[in-house]
Amino acid sequence: MPRELLKGNVATAEAAIRAGVEAYFGYPITPQTELLEWFAERMPPLGRTFLQAESELAAINMVYGAACTGARVMTSSSSPGVSLMMEGLSYIAGTEVPIVMVDVMRGGPGLGNIAPSQGDYYQIVYGGGHGDFRSIVLAPASVQESIDLTVLAFELAEKYRAIAIVLTDGSIGQMMEPAELPAMQPVVRRQPDWAVNGAAGRERRVLSSIYLKPEEEEVTNIRLLDRWAQIQANEIRFKEYFLEDAELVVVGFGTAGRVALSSVRAARAEGIPVGLLRPITLSPFPHARVAELVDQARAMLVVEMNAGQMLEDVLRAAQGKIPVEFYGRLGGMVPFPDEVHDEIKRLAYEPLVPNGDPRKSWLQRLKKNVN
Repeated sequence: MPRELLKGNVATAEAAIRAGVEAYFGYPITPQTELLEWFAERMPPLGRTFLQAESELAAINMVYGAACTGARVMTSSSSPGVSLMMEGLSYIAGTEVPIVMVDVMRGGPGLGNIAPSQGDYYQIVYGGGHGDFRSIVLAPASVQESIDLTVLAFELAEKYRAIAIVLTDGSIGQMMEPAELPAMQPVVRRQPDWAVNGAAGRERRVLSSIYLKPEEEEVTNIRLLDRWAQIQANEIRFKEYFLEDAELVVVGFGTAGRVALSSVRAARAEGIPVGLLRPITLSPFPHARVAELVDQARAMLVVEMNAGQMLEDVLRAAQGKIPVEFYGRLGGMVPFPDEVHDEIKRLAYEPLVPNGDPRKSWLQRLKKNVN
């Protein structure tokens, strides 16, 4: 297929269409509204279902109902809209039906603004609703990865009967880049043996997330945990840059990882032995690979567009063996490559010791720069 100049949100929606999505339910919220608009234009002529719900709460429950029939179904939203979907996501997880959601993150907390941020990491990676379950979370850093990971999200959701979330942000959603779309796949009407379909002459199927007997609820939770163990064993993904001889390791995902790569290249040109690990699966997180790099490196730098949310996962893997520093921008601010470059040079030339919480020193430096 030829490469086309595509906006991230449009490319993500078209990738889902070409992957055979049968139904989309959503509600407009910037900076992801182009997803909904593209589905509104493309789905009806293809004989597929598009519905703009009255709210995010309604949308996620429509997704839930359609998923119970075995349909390939999805929704999309942005940070405060996703917050409204949390109860529905927990019901979906408890019922063990596959769905895909795209979260195009914006500045927060609260209503915040429409600028790009990465403040949903806690909510999506460690949240997603109440209860003992985890969602598969994929983090693209380009328009092409938005396409590829959206297609992958459907495959993983259906393979594991799980929630798969493409976690992106306003920068990637709004940017335009050359990218290649997949070929159009035919819609395959799936009739998995667990789905409800209203067919007569067979045993009635009931899907529910309610288990009034604690013994039954515990068995369900154990089944979810066993499935998550399979996902952890088979589905961890990441990209590496210049790590073969790296003494300093930068870790960043999505847009922050993309910015950090420019900084790493500039530092490499100055002779600083630095590399980048960019997690693609935030859940499950590549803890084992980070732990291996801890044995190789003398310091790490975590770069995020939040106050240090993925940092928790890196610190868990590092186990205090080497200094782990942090640099973040907040509220919709995107770090410039020069800012991250300065942090890399600080790691390279200043004495560092393992610390308890690198956010304390970072916040003091940030306040001086902002003020």
